[in-house]
Amino acid sequence: MQKKTHVKTGDEVTVISGKWKGEDAKIKANLKEKDRVVLEISGLSPEKKKQIGVKTVKKTQQNPKGGMVERSVSVHISNVKLKKAKTE
Repeated sequence: MQKKTHVKTGDEVTVISGKWKGEDAKIKANLKEKDRVVLEISGLSPEKKKQIGVKTVKKTQQNPKGGMVERSVSVHISNVKLKKAKTE
């Protein structure tokens, strides 16, 4: 059974609660099993970018050098408010 959500991938949202409150973001993925969305936050200050952090990845065919990759922010779906729906 599919859960119905008020936001979809590609929508622009505002975070209304939690650590990222007040930030504008775009939805990259919708994790329906966990009721969470993965956000792409734009225009962050250097301090907040450090809070997201990075993770180390091994060498793969897609990433032959390996190294450090920025993490994505995931928040509960109830903590985001639709700002602008994706236009198709």
